[in-house]
Amino acid sequence: MTDDPTSVTEADLEHAISDLLDARAPTSSICPSDAARAVAPTNWRPLMEPVRQAANRLMAAGEVEITQRGAVVDPATVKGPIRIRRPRSDG
Repeated sequence: MTDDPTSVTEADLEHAISDLLDARAPTSSICPSDAARAVAPTNWRPLMEPVRQAANRLMAAGEVEITQRGAVVDPATVKGPIRIRRPRSDG
């Protein structure tokens, strides 16, 4: 944890996403701000785009899905609020 978002690495953000998902029910999702707040509790806003990029990398690796309104979306084209969850076999 830090309050200096410039010291946060890509790996820090990916681990935060994974750790938060591991701590929740398999059917739960997280908001990107949850991961940003986990690594920089008081200065998390500058990390919102880096968290989305970390989620994109994890999605490309098959570790997470990025959703909007409960449906999996293409991270390259999605606009607006997203959620991050573990992949589901039901789609």
